[in-house]
This record gives sequence, structure tokens and C-alpha cells, in this order.
Amino acid sequence: MYAIVNISGQQFKVTENAPLFVHRLAANEGDSVSFDQVLLVDNNGSVKVGAPTVAGAKVTAKVLSHLKGDKVLVFKKKRRKGYQKMNGHRQFFTKIQIEKISA
Repeated sequence: MYAIVNISGQQFKVTENAPLFVHRLAANEGDSVSFDQVLLVDNNGSVKVGAPTVAGAKVTAKVLSHLKGDKVLVFKKKRRKGYQKMNGHRQFFTKIQIEKISA
């Protein structure tokens, strides 16, 4: 059984008991969060597609930890002008574990 769920503006394919990295959520470690914007549910070949969401479907997850992703370096340069600019960025993530998919 899997579901396509909208979490913080991004769509993720989730299965039960699977860990997932999403953008930072406003929840503490150990809290339980639920997502009700479920776009598709597949239960062993029985597919329910929402328009835009599946009515009554819900995904619950447990927050495992908050962490930062790998550093992404952005380097800009204009040749023969002496212009160079280096910028770095580390995205904040939340690691969650999907507990239950109810449809």
C-alpha cells in the first residue's frame, strides 16, 4: 500500500514504516503529525485518485529528528570582468516515519 501525499507544497510517494526527509516542519521530535492532502491511494491494485484530494484519506507520521542537508555551493563568475561571487546554502529538513495510511 502506498499513497501520494502533498507535504509542504511537495508531492511524496509514501509507504507505511518508511522514513522520509521533508522540508522543516513546525513540530517537536517525537510528535505525531497528520497530512490530509492525499492525492492518490493504491491498496494492492485498488487505486483511488482524488480530484484534487481523496476524501477521507489521511496519512499519519512521527517526527524522528530535525537536521540540515548537505551544503550546496553557488559560484557566479563573469569572465574578463574580475567578478566572482561564492554563496553557500544548507537546507533544513525533518526526518519523519510514516506510521499509517488510512483511506
